[in-house]
Amino acid sequence: MTTGLITTPIYFYCDQLAWLMLSQWAMKQLQRITLDYLKMECSEGTCYGIIGVHRVCFALVLFHALLGILLLGVRDSRQKRAAIQNGWWGPKVLVWFALLLVSFFIPNGFFMMWGNYFALVGAALFILFGLILLVDFAHSWTERCLENYENDDESNKWKYILVGGTLLMFGGAITMTGIMYGFFATNGCSLNQFFVTLNLILCVIMTLLCISPSVQEANSRSGLSQASIVVVYCTYVVMSAVVNEPNDKQCNPLRRSQGPQSASIVLGAIFTFLAVAYSTSRAATQDSAFINNKNRRQNYEPLETTSAVPLMANQVDAVAQRMSMTSSPRDHLLAAVESGALPRSALYEEDDDDDDIDDKDDERYGSVYNYSFFHFVFAIAAMYIAMVLTNW
Repeated sequence: MTTGLITTPIYFYCDQLAWLMLSQWAMKQLQRITLDYLKMECSEGTCYGIIGVHRVCFALVLFHALLGILLLGVRDSRQKRAAIQNGWWGPKVLVWFALLLVSFFIPNGFFMMWGNYFALVGAALFILFGLILLVDFAHSWTERCLENYENDDESNKWKYILVGGTLLMFGGAITMTGIMYGFFATNGCSLNQFFVTLNLILCVIMTLLCISPSVQEANSRSGLSQASIVVVYCTYVVMSAVVNEPNDKQCNPLRRSQGPQSASIVLGAIFTFLAVAYSTSRAATQDSAFINNKNRRQNYEPLETTSAVPLMANQVDAVAQRMSMTSSPRDHLLAAVESGALPRSALYEEDDDDDDIDDKDDERYGSVYNYSFFHFVFAIAAMYIAMVLTNW
């Protein structure tokens, strides 16, 4: 995951630059540097904040989109194109700077369309993607607490952590709902009332479903813990929306202050970083469950062959035909493994005799995460942060 650790700072610096574009000072300096070639104005007036933010984030989206396309189909770090993902950092940074520079010479009309349609859709996808990750995290967290509690006979620490965390999440959701009803969903604010009430109803329904007999029968570990995490997240999203609502009907008493807007931006950025980090690490965890593991190779148990069915003649011919179409011994071995003629451990046995194996290479037998999906996550995350900075 070294790639993620290096890519994240680039994303962070891009977000900081996009935030800087919100200031009129930055735009004036940019116009001065370009000898007044760049004019950050649109038909509705000066829109330096919106246009500047979308230019910076668009460069990052395009950067990750290009990398994702170049890495389509790469499943092994030994493939030549894998070097694009795991190396070439100098050229990649230069490419990002070049795209950033080019983005400031694209007409303003393009970014008005980009921000109103494409970035909006990408940001919505990232929110849905974040919700899926949150559900996955909720189940993982609950199962971890239950396993630790069942294995620890001397202390109830994990039970208190699970119960306390659940109550804290529900308490936070109830508190935010009360604040929204008290300050943002008063008389005359029918739109806010609708969304706050809809979120409350859906959260109650979801909580009841998590403890319903049919769900419990399908998954006995499902319960209030998972529901509390999703409930507090959904409530936070609704509260973030009403806090950033325009002050047309005096339904947002905090709109006059810059503090709540800055807090919303900071919370959105924190959530974005956490979601991207968790998504990449989670993908690696899921894939590494069936990719190489030194300890599992040492503890390899022979396959049960008493009930094995011999290959039919046509299957043998298919394997032989496929092997004749490949060139290297490694390809022959892969063909035999995929056809079922040899166990997967045969791939490891070939490399056990190699004295030049790098034990630190965790992708010798396949990438531990999907490279293209990795860049897709960063691309829609850049769209999301652009919409957060420009108040959607």
